[in-house]
Amino acid sequence: MKQSVKKIYVVIPAFNEEESIPKVVGDIPAGLVEEVVVVSNGSTDRTEEKARAAGATVLCEDRKGYGAACLKGLAYLAEKKGADRPDIVVFVDGDYSDYPEEMPLLLKPIIEDGFDLVIGSRDLGEREKGAMQPQQIFGNWLATTLIRWLYGVRFTDLGPFRAVSYDKLLEINMQDTNFGWTVEMQVKAAKLRMACTEVAVNYRRRIGVSKVTGTIRGSIMAGYKILWTIFKLL
Repeated sequence: MKQSVKKIYVVIPAFNEEESIPKVVGDIPAGLVEEVVVVSNGSTDRTEEKARAAGATVLCEDRKGYGAACLKGLAYLAEKKGADRPDIVVFVDGDYSDYPEEMPLLLKPIIEDGFDLVIGSRDLGEREKGAMQPQQIFGNWLATTLIRWLYGVRFTDLGPFRAVSYDKLLEINMQDTNFGWTVEMQVKAAKLRMACTEVAVNYRRRIGVSKVTGTIRGSIMAGYKILWTIFKLL
């Protein structure tokens, strides 16, 4: 990728990820981004301490929910004005299941080709055995199929590793505070006829146990919210 002069910020929602968060922050390519923002979503371990030690800015959001943590990060970015104003925002999970060093793959279509939203697709890339639970794989297939049928835009994944033009992100006007965050962004981008694409990314077993797919209740609640969001936004 050509050297970019764009202001790129990274938002990482995290809940009790003390073992993984230093690896996530540390694997972001040096000099690529302006600032890494870790949003601790009520963590009770050393996530915040470890993130700061790794060089990240740390925010705290006590409202539970993946989307609530991401919205906290966006509220922080909204305060940046003038030369510090973001051009691109990258979202990546704090559990080290994604490969942060692949970030340039997500940025390239925006910087060089003018895309608005780029999803890192785990379906198109190499996925370590056991990295995704069967209910995740099925849920992704069902949700992306419905988006294609209802909104006419083809996605293969609702992956959390994604990059989006900041101006377009403001236009999307994200609202969801929990499990519907990723699908809300993709569906709204489709409705607004934004230029969306996917790139293949690799995916591995996360460090620790998932707070969502690691429980039956979490899986059911996430699946329900994703489907509800798809139909609500029609």
